Amino acid sequence: MYISWIIPVRNGENILAKSVSEVESYLKSKNFSGGYEILIMADTRSNDKTIEVSNGLAKTNPAVRVFAGETGGKGGAVKRGMLEAKGDIRLFSDADNATSPEHFDKMMPFFAGGCDVVISSRNSKDAEGAYQEVPESLVRRFAGKAGNMIIQLFAVWGIWDTQNGFKACTARAAKEIFSRSLMLGFSFDIEMLAIARHLNYTIGIIPVVWKHVEESTVTLKAYIQVFVDVFKIRWNLIINAYK
Repeated sequence: MYISWIIPVRNGENILAKSVSEVESYLKSKNFSGGYEILIMADTRSNDKTIEVSNGLAKTNPAVRVFAGETGGKGGAVKRGMLEAKGDIRLFSDADNATSPEHFDKMMPFFAGGCDVVISSRNSKDAEGAYQEVPESLVRRFAGKAGNMIIQLFAVWGIWDTQNGFKACTARAAKEIFSRSLMLGFSFDIEMLAIARHLNYTIGIIPVVWKHVEESTVTLKAYIQVFVDVFKIRWNLIINAYK
């Protein structure tokens, strides 16, 4: 197995089938040696037909595996996916494919060069050529900028976009990082990078062209919780909770 592609989803009945189709079309076109798998991490708290759609995709496609459950949030879903995956490379992406699957092309040279973790950024300060094709709302942009200042100061210095939902790890790094992770909500990205740094893993960054999709379930309340979690992550680093 070369690559495991993990898709956490909640209330995604309107977008999931299209997103999985796009991911599989990309994976088929690359003809990776060893093959691929697509893991759908479906949240049973969904109040639409996400579970039914997920199971339907698995019935018609042997490459799709569905894990349905209440994991506590996106971070919990990604954690389970990373630990259940079989791939040498394990990638998670948002269910709306705001970062299109072909961006993985840019990640491959980093892994070939020895990187343990490769992330994507919408900020040109991280990687030249990054930008947002369709801007987020003013509130989300403000929350994002304020949050990044806090994130850099207390958790992950030097990375300007820790939150874009398109990140990948080697199997070894995935097991070491996510077996230690504690954050189950949207702050898991920050914790993932903080633990990677703590374990002295090499992190590569690719630029992405990102398109905001209004189907996103991220709320202002979720942003505020991320700010609170950053201080928890800092404290966990201080007390060596990720030993």
